Amino acid sequence: MDPLSEVLKAFRLDGAVYLNANFTAPWCVEAKFGLHTASERLPRSDHVVFFHVLTGGRCRSRLVDGEEVLEVETGDVLLFPHDDLHLLGSDLDQPSVNRETLVEVLPGSRLVQMRHGGGGEATQFACGYLACDRRICRPLLGSLPRLLRVSLRSDDERGWLLQLLDVGLQESISESPGARSMLAKLSELLFVEALRRYAASLPPEQKGWLAGLRDPYVGRTLALMHGDPARPWTVDDLAREVALSRSALADRFVDLIGEPPMQYLTGWRLALAAQALRAGNEPIVRIAERCGYESEAAFNRAFKREFGSPPATWRKQGDDADQIR
Repeated sequence: MDPLSEVLKAFRLDGAVYLNANFTAPWCVEAKFGLHTASERLPRSDHVVFFHVLTGGRCRSRLVDGEEVLEVETGDVLLFPHDDLHLLGSDLDQPSVNRETLVEVLPGSRLVQMRHGGGGEATQFACGYLACDRRICRPLLGSLPRLLRVSLRSDDERGWLLQLLDVGLQESISESPGARSMLAKLSELLFVEALRRYAASLPPEQKGWLAGLRDPYVGRTLALMHGDPARPWTVDDLAREVALSRSALADRFVDLIGEPPMQYLTGWRLALAAQALRAGNEPIVRIAERCGYESEAAFNRAFKREFGSPPATWRKQGDDADQIR
């Protein structure tokens, strides 16, 4: 069982690689994707993860309100899990230009082109985003820093994902059939590969959800709960499945994740229920059953404690908000 894959299947990520950028030194750009940019295509999403893939050259990056400066090279991915406003450039001390003033939509294509700079050393980026439900992705998002750099380079050769990205960009520029779908899948592949490499790089003493996912016992426990949330799990059941004592699993889970297994499972079930309520018109009783509740009344009470209103009211509030948009 691959715990990360089991968990990510439930997150239902969607997105796209949408921008091909070319800069020449000296240059400095201020960037942020913005949820509104994805709202037309993904109206039910309420969170965006923004990323850049450096396909050529080098540059520097930092958060607008941060001090740490990252050196970025060809093959690196910069992830902004909370879509924070940030700077990219050959020289971050020079006045920055807002990204939105530079975009140029290629005729007949959803791919955006961007060119800027003073004619010196060249740098190329492919940029994209992943949209998701913040509640569903809370465990993952909470374990990631605001700015994350991961290398996709493989020794001295460009990684296979970078080669696929090159192909996808060329297909999109030439308006080939299926190019948009290809780039959407690539955005998810890039994100998952970056997560895998980041998780593998964490020090042994690291705490948090990704560190727990890497742990052989806690990771399998998370995969079991995410893979079958309707099952009436107990800590004893989970401990038997992962071949660990009940007390040892409970202690290990709390140490890495920060809360007991059953508390985590309750939060996950209710997050799934909230997503289902906003996604369609499935009867509430069926959603309750799929999320592990034996009665609609018990589900209503738990949901109201978590979200402040009963499921029916919460669903109607979401529908009203969509109509206003």
